[in-house]
Amino acid sequence: MEILVVEDDQRVAELIQRGLRENGFNPTIAYDGISGKKLASQNQYDLIISDIILPKMNGLDLCKEIRQTQPDIPIIMLTALGTTDDKVEGFDAGADDYLVKPFEMRELLVRIRAVLKRHHPAVQQAGFILRFADLEMNLHTKIVKRQEKEINLTPKEFKLLEFMLQNPERVLSRTEIAEKVWDTHFDTGTNFIDVYINYLRKKIDRDFDQKLIHTKSGLGFIFKIE
Repeated sequence: MEILVVEDDQRVAELIQRGLRENGFNPTIAYDGISGKKLASQNQYDLIISDIILPKMNGLDLCKEIRQTQPDIPIIMLTALGTTDDKVEGFDAGADDYLVKPFEMRELLVRIRAVLKRHHPAVQQAGFILRFADLEMNLHTKIVKRQEKEINLTPKEFKLLEFMLQNPERVLSRTEIAEKVWDTHFDTGTNFIDVYINYLRKKIDRDFDQKLIHTKSGLGFIFKIE
């Protein structure tokens, strides 16, 4: 799926671009409102993500302009302005959803999938593929493959791997994994997270030369190519 990202902060734009690519989307970046408007008029996008505070043309005006010619295209607004009035103004301009900075990439992905599901029910599958290196996870069919070899996971192993795929190249502490995957506070007297990490390693790393799950002593685990 093609996504237009209009964001003047290069660091934020690149983070969004990378996150979208890792999740099966094809992003295009514009760094100001006028460029965003031009790209939106010249190309066919499945969704637009736009900051509100932009040079040359702000995101609200951009949203209104796009709505005049493409009334059905889903638009998600990003902004540091989080008051109720700001949100109402964004929705009144034609936005489908509104996300306040700073935000986590996985939260943006949840919003994207929800908006696309409403607008593109027949093709929502496209945004439900997580990929990293030669590993692929389909969130719809629950099928995991590495080098085209299907890997059978338990529901909890699947959820743990999904969390790691959504947060690659970042150290994940045992506490964070417990809260996000198990919805519980980590008890330092137990090793259940290490046990599940080992289960996962045996299934996705043991039979492959390139290892993806790595331990950071005293810190947690990191999902990366090494």
